Amino acid sequence: MNNDNNRVAESGRRELSNYCPLAALLLIAATSSGALAHDSRKPPIVLDSSGGFVIGGKVVPINPATPNRTLSCDHGYVEYFMPATPRRTSLVMWHSSSTQVWQNRWDGGEGYKDMMLRREYPVFLWDGPRVGRANWSCESVTYTPSSRDQGNFTAWVFGPAIPVGQVPTAAEWWPGVQFPTTNPQAWLDATASRYDEFDIARNIEIETDAAAVAADSGRLGNSIVYLTNSAGGLRAMRTTTKSQKTNIKGIVTYESIGYVFPIGDPESPTLCTDPGPACAFGPIGVPLEDFKKLAKLTAIQFVWGDHRPETYSFVIQSRLCAKLINKYGGHAEVLKLAEDAGLKGSTHIAFADMDNDKVAALLDKFLKKNKLNGWKNSRDAHNWHDD
Repeated sequence: MNNDNNRVAESGRRELSNYCPLAALLLIAATSSGALAHDSRKPPIVLDSSGGFVIGGKVVPINPATPNRTLSCDHGYVEYFMPATPRRTSLVMWHSSSTQVWQNRWDGGEGYKDMMLRREYPVFLWDGPRVGRANWSCESVTYTPSSRDQGNFTAWVFGPAIPVGQVPTAAEWWPGVQFPTTNPQAWLDATASRYDEFDIARNIEIETDAAAVAADSGRLGNSIVYLTNSAGGLRAMRTTTKSQKTNIKGIVTYESIGYVFPIGDPESPTLCTDPGPACAFGPIGVPLEDFKKLAKLTAIQFVWGDHRPETYSFVIQSRLCAKLINKYGGHAEVLKLAEDAGLKGSTHIAFADMDNDKVAALLDKFLKKNKLNGWKNSRDAHNWHDD
């Protein structure tokens, strides 16, 4: 059979090369790398449905003289994937760069989206207002290009310092970092796969207004666990404090940059109140009764990758936030992948790292421990074992 496949592939290469060198190159790459091959060791992804929808936002007249001429804006966008035999808990993936980080590993391998679909969790990819596929804004916005490519290198914990050249050299990466450092295309893909995040405090409120509408609508299910990255963690916490229902059950943040604290609690840090970029990453204060909504969740886990010392300001905030959530009866914990789980070299986006299967296994344990891994119909619990 392999010989037959090789003859077919070789024939295809010869024929395509007569007409389109680029197509021939793509075919060679696919057949030689196994890019189209299916790994028979993995259970298949079987979907009942997939699609997308907008939710939240406003409809505003742009010109008072023509009130019937409007713009629908500041809504969120949700892309969803519903397994044929779904679990009860929906995983809502909230990025802080682009949805691409949930879709693939750094080298193009399987990302969290497909990993969790194989486990039969309903998956929802969320773009908040003004971000990605929800970029209709109700007001004028300004985008100013900046040299973010090299800035990402340190922000995403690829290395200890900004690289000297355009592309990092071997010596500039952290030793043992979970990134394909010898693959220059992986570096280019990582830096290109992001949106402008509009990081100002007022936009946090706009994004979480829409997210709270989505959570309360029931369209994300009635057992939601947010999986977040970076500033998405702050937004998921703020969304929970705004929600008027109990559909949100848990939050797992991967390196949350920013936290929510109760106003008036003597243990809360100095809270940030500026609506602009100065408070883009908190700490944000909310009334105590709203903060207690975090304590009512089944569980919260703040996850940190490698090279994040206890003196790092956001690690300090994560431990204090967990302490205060637990003070009011909650179940929050901090997990450091290196120190607590033995996973070395994790980046700021550990779920896209080369060892993301091990990171996902820790998520399996969290969901199982907190009884968030059940199926909608118990007889469907046959394809994946959460061991």
